[in-house]
Amino acid sequence: MGENASFWESLIYAHPTCTTWKQEAEGSIYHLASILFVVGFMGGSGFFGLLYVFSLLGLGFLCSSVWAWLDVCAADIFSWNFILFAICFVQFIYVTYQVRSVAFDREFQELYSALFQPLGISLTVYRKIVLCCDAEVITLEKEHCYAMQGKTPIDKLSLLVSGRIRVTVDGEFLHYIFPLQFLDSPEWDSLRPTEEGIFQVTLTAETDCRYVAWRRKKLYLLFAKHRFISRLFSILIGSDIAEKLYALNDRVHVGQGFRYDIRLPNFYHVALPETPPVQPSHHSHHLQRGSPRRKPAGVTNCGS
Repeated sequence: MGENASFWESLIYAHPTCTTWKQEAEGSIYHLASILFVVGFMGGSGFFGLLYVFSLLGLGFLCSSVWAWLDVCAADIFSWNFILFAICFVQFIYVTYQVRSVAFDREFQELYSALFQPLGISLTVYRKIVLCCDAEVITLEKEHCYAMQGKTPIDKLSLLVSGRIRVTVDGEFLHYIFPLQFLDSPEWDSLRPTEEGIFQVTLTAETDCRYVAWRRKKLYLLFAKHRFISRLFSILIGSDIAEKLYALNDRVHVGQGFRYDIRLPNFYHVALPETPPVQPSHHSHHLQRGSPRRKPAGVTNCGS
């Protein structure tokens, strides 16, 4: 204890105390550096917050280096401040490169702001999602089909960016698909990763549309690598199906006027528990798991 006490006493009392203080203030460069430090530490998080912090702190350390070189004439103070300035400069360049690498086209940037950013998804995670769809937004012209009943295979998951899609079965209108909704979420949810299926509804562009499409196999590989993205899409798809269920509530009528979406067979059985099972046919059977896979037909005109 005595050795510890002597150590602290020597640490505290070894240096002479300040009996007199300098009457004149330090130069303007020193005070500018202090102001930059104060403002710099007020930065936020994220890429742009880091750019803000490193830029102001770097300028603050640079001003301190100039002050140490010109006013104090202390090589050690100059050396440490200049080293810290160099570190901030390197960090600024690195963050700038990261920001540039996650820059997106206008439509993907709007999609991020409207759908993914409110969920707290970072730009780095969103970049993986965009790269999975090859950073491509596909155009679907008016009155062209995204999927045709009984013909188009379920081999992708698409999200509508702009326009409006009409869903029909045997020519009968079911509901619309609006921007920021999935085009084929019920089909996606009805199949396991190893299963294949065919659309039982027709999806037609009511207006000129733009959508983003993820290929089924490629998206499942992304899910296997990143469980967080898998959970994210599970939530988005579940919410999208719930919205479609609510939209169909207005179209349910008991009796001869009863109409249901063939894409949501479970909803049909819950709505009418006493209704005898509907016999499968070419126009009214629900999605058969493991149905033969057909060659993708692509986007075609509905009249073809």
